[in-house]
Amino acid sequence: MDSDREDTARDRPAGRSSAERALAAALPAPGRDPQGHRIFMMGRPPRNRRQAYSKMLWIGIWLAFLGAPVEDLLSGGHTIGFRFWGWTGLAAFVALYLRLVFRQISRGNEGRTVWTILAALFVIATTLSLALDTEWLVLYVYVAVACGAALRLPLAAWAVLGLTCVLVAVGLATGGADAGFAPGLLIPALIGGFAMTGVRQLVLTTVELRRARATVAHLAANEERLRLARDLHDLLGHSLSLITLKSELAGRMLPAEPEQAAQQVKDIEDVSRQALVDVREAVSGYRRPRLLGELAGAQVALTAAGITPVVPAEGEPLLPDGLPEERESALAWSLREAVTNVVRHGGARRCAIELVTRQTLDGSFLDLVVEDDGVGGTALPGNGLTGLTERLVAVGGSLETTSGRRSGFRLRARVPLGAPSVGGEPVGSGA
Repeated sequence: MDSDREDTARDRPAGRSSAERALAAALPAPGRDPQGHRIFMMGRPPRNRRQAYSKMLWIGIWLAFLGAPVEDLLSGGHTIGFRFWGWTGLAAFVALYLRLVFRQISRGNEGRTVWTILAALFVIATTLSLALDTEWLVLYVYVAVACGAALRLPLAAWAVLGLTCVLVAVGLATGGADAGFAPGLLIPALIGGFAMTGVRQLVLTTVELRRARATVAHLAANEERLRLARDLHDLLGHSLSLITLKSELAGRMLPAEPEQAAQQVKDIEDVSRQALVDVREAVSGYRRPRLLGELAGAQVALTAAGITPVVPAEGEPLLPDGLPEERESALAWSLREAVTNVVRHGGARRCAIELVTRQTLDGSFLDLVVEDDGVGGTALPGNGLTGLTERLVAVGGSLETTSGRRSGFRLRARVPLGAPSVGGEPVGSGA
């Protein structure tokens, strides 16, 4: 009991690791690239106070160019009233600018709030430039940067060009053009505005890539869950059916033939242990069944159910050279599910298993055919056949279920071999 508990505890991380590996491959850890290097959190809202301070510092560095308006307020000879309104307007301008650039650069839409803030920035810049001095014309550079950060192309480009025209006009009205102050701000306004449009596009692209990686991670996790569900269904369905049959057989043998009943119990133990190994391998993501092993298991299961197996003769070549492992695995799963259905539902006395290589106009194929002489009928689209279809389609194959030639049920699983086609007749057959 303790050893089983230890095994379960040891295997539980492996069960989670497959899904986590898919998530980790698609979505790097926060703040790091896929190689583990620290990266700037571009386009992502700060997650803690430290990130908020770092981002504020990065944006706030560019406020150093407001030194000219500050110096004008300190030593420009303005009255107390003008200084009060100057400081108030400058503080409001900086707060609105930081809010817009801090919040909007990673968003792809322009709402009413964006237009309101841009209009307020423009009004403050124009009012202070006209009321105080030419040093305040630098505010138009920040308005241009804000337009580049908040508006989409080509609207942002037209806004930046329009602001430079207003900058020149206000500079002419205040005498800044004569002093060369306004012309000196044209290049920073144009460069800053257009550069910020590029930064915004880069941030939006980064956000879209992050969302795409999250989508890939979600799809990978879903695919992992589907794989695990298919594997567990196919593994446990076969093993539990065999355990049920041998348990019933052991119960009937126990009164009269205790030694044979004990052998059946030993077989049940072996099947249970193998099922446990298979489940662990499936959960770990490493199980890939082989066709020859499943063929041997099919003979045991059919014989235990009282069904005569007709399989390829020993020593007969079954698989063509170079068959990809994933295609062989798909056929192995198909054989397991087909035999499980025969044992469970068919009421058959005989079950034939064939492996046939066919050359058709569409290329070379390897067919697995399982046919019994039981009740037959139309196959219902349960989890087993649905999972088989998904496995075969994933490797370019197909699944076909029909009634047998006389009675019973017939399943054909086909996978491509990739050889050139020369006709439509079989070039090899099973027994």
